[in-house]
Amino acid sequence: MTHLRTRRRRTPSVGSARWPAAAVLAGACLLAMPTPPALHADEGMWTFNTPPLARLRQTHGIELSPAWLLHLQQASVRFNSGGSGAFVSADGLVLTNHHVGASSIQKLGDASHDYYRDGFAATTRENELRCHDLELNVLISIEDVTQRVTKAVTADMSADAAVAARRTVMAAIEQESLQATGLRSDVITLYQGGAYHLYRFKKYTDVRLVFAPEQQIAFFGGDADNFEFPRFDLDICFFRAYEDGRPARVPHHLAWARTPVKTDELVFVSGHPGHTDRGNTVAELVALRDRRIPVELRSLQRLESLLAAYSGEGPEERRQAMHELFAVQNARKNRQGVLAGLLDPRIFAGRRHTEETIRATATPQVAAAYRRIEQAQQDLDRIAPRYRLLEGAAAFNSHFFTTARTILRAVAERGKPNGERLREYRDSNRESLELQLFSERPLYDEFEVVKLADSLTLLAMELGGDDELVQKILAGLPPRDRAAQLVRGTRLGRRGGADAQLPDDRRPLYDGGAAAVAASQDPMLAIARLVDAESRSLRTQAEAAAEIKQQAHAELAQARFAREGDAAYPDATFTLRLSFGTVRGYEEEGRQVAPITDYAGLFARAAAKAGSPAFELPPRWTRLRPTLTGDKAFLATPLNFVSTADIIGGNSGSPVVNREAELVGVIFDGNIQSLSRGIVYDDAQGRAVSVDAAGVMAALEKVYETHDLVAEIRGQQ
Repeated sequence: MTHLRTRRRRTPSVGSARWPAAAVLAGACLLAMPTPPALHADEGMWTFNTPPLARLRQTHGIELSPAWLLHLQQASVRFNSGGSGAFVSADGLVLTNHHVGASSIQKLGDASHDYYRDGFAATTRENELRCHDLELNVLISIEDVTQRVTKAVTADMSADAAVAARRTVMAAIEQESLQATGLRSDVITLYQGGAYHLYRFKKYTDVRLVFAPEQQIAFFGGDADNFEFPRFDLDICFFRAYEDGRPARVPHHLAWARTPVKTDELVFVSGHPGHTDRGNTVAELVALRDRRIPVELRSLQRLESLLAAYSGEGPEERRQAMHELFAVQNARKNRQGVLAGLLDPRIFAGRRHTEETIRATATPQVAAAYRRIEQAQQDLDRIAPRYRLLEGAAAFNSHFFTTARTILRAVAERGKPNGERLREYRDSNRESLELQLFSERPLYDEFEVVKLADSLTLLAMELGGDDELVQKILAGLPPRDRAAQLVRGTRLGRRGGADAQLPDDRRPLYDGGAAAVAASQDPMLAIARLVDAESRSLRTQAEAAAEIKQQAHAELAQARFAREGDAAYPDATFTLRLSFGTVRGYEEEGRQVAPITDYAGLFARAAAKAGSPAFELPPRWTRLRPTLTGDKAFLATPLNFVSTADIIGGNSGSPVVNREAELVGVIFDGNIQSLSRGIVYDDAQGRAVSVDAAGVMAALEKVYETHDLVAEIRGQQ
């Protein structure tokens, strides 16, 4: 693995050269403002180049060394499909959640092999299954490039010009880094535009499935227990990273803890939280509460009903749809939790009071920044319905359409200078884009027709049947007939099942460039072409409004640094963060919830819920139940536990380690009270939920008898 020496820098103080002078002045004038409530002891999703060393020293009496941090950083893995994981052997073995790996597991199956439902265990390394399109990233270094990015945007630029200038400089930084290091290089926006850091990742694109339990034990309790506690889930699976056809040799991997976690123990989480809105203004939160989330929930509920109905048609339909159904159910419950937090008068009143207090004594520059955000948010809200349908592709729910749009835009953007392209088509992202574009995952026509027909119906409902674009898209046919015509006529993907021999035109069109795309009669490509002009226009408007907000947030970020100093951690951005907390129960409805569950509780829960499909044990577990329930040591083995660690969606699969950086668990959920952490952290009841490493090892040894895997984890091979 390539090593880079990067100077580790803390967030600079006010007055540093990296900050615009106007922003520095604005921040300095806020020093006398009333300070918002202090952080909770275990609050924060900290970047690895600005770890909360002083806070940990003060609250937990622990010193984290640079070597400790580097080891955990480079043992941590990002699943580019969404989620986190960790290396747990020197031969590239990666531990994550079953639900993080579920997309890859489902794609590997077919009508005769349902690995998602039934599980999988490779008997040898030669039997490990190569994933179709999974990319793993390991963070190697972080470099502060704020000064270079902010200098590219001047005060006299229009919003459109600023977007172009920022896009150009970010693309240039990434391309220079890629050429110099060979590492994936992404400029990450932090503090909603207050800072820009260059993240360099070691990338693995040959990733193979090693082990997965049955979905029923990974998601024991189903939707009923999702985001709840106590829990009894073995939500884990293992992959392996390969290089040059051989298992990757990794310099950093986590040792399995020798003992399970205990109540009140300090633990650390290293993962990739996806997105939080803690730095948003009240105007942005109101838009989220009153407009965006309600629309998202209606869409998710509609899609959940559709997928459930399709899954009920038979075992093969269920196999095709179950992963998407699970993801939609999970998203629906998550958004409901965030909305509940936004509708909680206590939480929202606190955010409003903090902002009103700041604005009451703010400088004219800061007051103006708030007003610019409010106006830009109104501009975004105005175009949001049509943007969501067209550029967001809510009207075209089909993998075939996603491929068509990618090819159409890829060949168009290829003819432009790198810095002028849409961000996803920049040179430094080409390999990752092509991995997804040319995935060998099988697609099934009937499933794609059902999804596309529903989304075309949504398009007509939202815009009206007489809308000119709607009429062009439907071409005189009902949504179901039009969807069938488009799906069965396209050749932009690999089919599964009986259609597996149909031709696939993705590569010829992509390689053939603009001429080949222009000459193509593929109907799905024609639809992508039909909506592209308006979609791009809406995207341009949205990016201009976002740029206005970004510049305003940069000024507010400086004010925040002046008030809070090192306590000013950035919102989540699906990049590596360090969180910490204690293993601790909580009180709910007058009862104490213990922080740790065990296998005895699993069998008791299954017995208490006898007859409920969500609480059935898989056949293997049912067969072994007499032996397992007679094993007192097994029954007492911890299975799940909760902690106060600050996590959010994207942390799924994150390793949980103790003070010695030994693996004690893997994050797989939060309880329902934690879902408001998208906007505010609260440790009164909110908890992160983990699978206990001891429970994982017990299952591998006594249920699945994967002796070679156990030996590798223990370093005995």
